[in-house]
Amino acid sequence: MADQPDIAHMRRAVALASRGLGTTSPNPVVGCVILDADGEPAGEGFHEYAGGPHAEVNALRAAGERARGGTAYVTLEPCDHTGRTGPCSLALIEAGVARVVIAVGDPNPVASGGAERLRRQGIRVDTGVLTEAAEAGNAAWLTFVRRRRPYVTWKFAATLDGRSAAEDGTSKWITSAEARADVHRLRGEQDAILAGIGTVLADDPQLTVRPPRGRPPLRVVLDSEGRTPPGARVLDSAAPTLIAVAEGTEVAHADVVRLARTPDGIDLDGLLAELYRRQVVSLLVEGGPVVAGSFLRAGLVDQVVGYLAPALLGSGAAALGPAGVTTITDTHRLIFHEISPIGPDLRFIARPAPPKETDVHRNR
Repeated sequence: MADQPDIAHMRRAVALASRGLGTTSPNPVVGCVILDADGEPAGEGFHEYAGGPHAEVNALRAAGERARGGTAYVTLEPCDHTGRTGPCSLALIEAGVARVVIAVGDPNPVASGGAERLRRQGIRVDTGVLTEAAEAGNAAWLTFVRRRRPYVTWKFAATLDGRSAAEDGTSKWITSAEARADVHRLRGEQDAILAGIGTVLADDPQLTVRPPRGRPPLRVVLDSEGRTPPGARVLDSAAPTLIAVAEGTEVAHADVVRLARTPDGIDLDGLLAELYRRQVVSLLVEGGPVVAGSFLRAGLVDQVVGYLAPALLGSGAAALGPAGVTTITDTHRLIFHEISPIGPDLRFIARPAPPKETDVHRNR
């Protein structure tokens, strides 16, 4: 069992790791805290951008000679391979640390093995400290490595009665300026943003991050028949765009991926496989209700971020279309992980509930 100081220092490392969201892809976010031999804070760091120094290296640089005989707290097992940077396991060994505390083991076979190398050098290694929090902070990258597809977040904005537009189709603005600013923050943490052709034709969205932050996310349009107009804002020069069409569809004015048709539309598993090939670690599904329903039916939503305005419409477009639920026992159950005010609105983050034992047996 980890003691309270271990938990406190690892919590700080987890907080540091979050600073890399949106800039480290396709690498993980990682935080590191170094204590000196007396247990006093000596240095800290995080992985700031892909290709740059890893968290351990930044923290060791900050600690200098004070790292010798000290302890390193790392949210992810130190890498044991040479890529664009050298192995972090070797950096820790050369710095003379006496103990390394790890929250999450590295599931990437190319980079794993750092813990074992450290132990072979006589360094004490403790694992499993604050694992759940560290995994949550690195959920996108861990999903990308373990499931070989992007981590999918469905985001929506609605009234308290679940309406995303009024009866006449108007929807600007259901939520506040504060909520819309938070959406751009969320967009800035993603590798790609997806909308359906219905949203593109109705709203002509640009699907960009404002103000711009680092590398702009790839824009993806789910457009089985290739109806995206050549002059659509989603095709401007502000960011790259990928149009996902059905096999046999001709589109000449964009980067296109052709996917198999399924009874529910385009093969979403095939789309995620293509995005994985392009090293898209995180995908934000923004619109519209039909697209959101398709991802839920396919079991491909890892997280839901909802913005709820304190307003009621009573009629109009629903935020979610058909999602494969015909009876209450088929409900997509979620667990709230965060509920917080955003200006006058409410934001929640929820993730799918683990299947019940009865559901596991039913699906065998």
